[in-house]
Amino acid sequence: MTELLLIIVSAVLVNNFVLARFLGLCPFIGVSNRVETATGMSLAVLFVMTLAGLVTWVVFSLILKPLGLLYLQTVCFILVIASLVQLVELFIQKASPVLYRSLGIYLPLITTNCAILGVTVLNIQKDHGLLETLVFSAGAALGFGLALILLASIRDRMEFSQVPPPLKGAAISFITIGILSLAFMGFSGLVRM
Repeated sequence: MTELLLIIVSAVLVNNFVLARFLGLCPFIGVSNRVETATGMSLAVLFVMTLAGLVTWVVFSLILKPLGLLYLQTVCFILVIASLVQLVELFIQKASPVLYRSLGIYLPLITTNCAILGVTVLNIQKDHGLLETLVFSAGAALGFGLALILLASIRDRMEFSQVPPPLKGAAISFITIGILSLAFMGFSGLVRM
């Protein structure tokens, strides 16, 4: 149980996929303008990342590895991720058309989100079992969501702040991301994994 807790703390805070590993920056920057949109994207990524970790572990362990087809790992993982994203996209389109429109192109781009592919590959490289894979994948998604919602909250507040003209827009966003990343580096000694 302690090992699972360490895995989740490591994935959320210490080795945060966005702020420590710098994976998944496209949707991170693209949908962090509003907290509502960031929350919707966080939930979509949580679903896709957790299920992708689980399904790819099963595909790798029960199909690719026994049949000696390890060279198909990346292709299979991307197909699994793309299928899950299509499922999420259809669900969000039916359940919340407003959220679907606000996520725009960034929703289908979850397929190419390197953070999700990174989670699936790291699960295999670290030789995680099924439960560890599930915890690591969910923890990585929660870390992604935490970083996304934090940035969206800060960007919401900056809308009403006096930002010097040369720093308005992308410049202040990148400075903020850098400061958030530095803050998350403070967790680096918390867990050794």
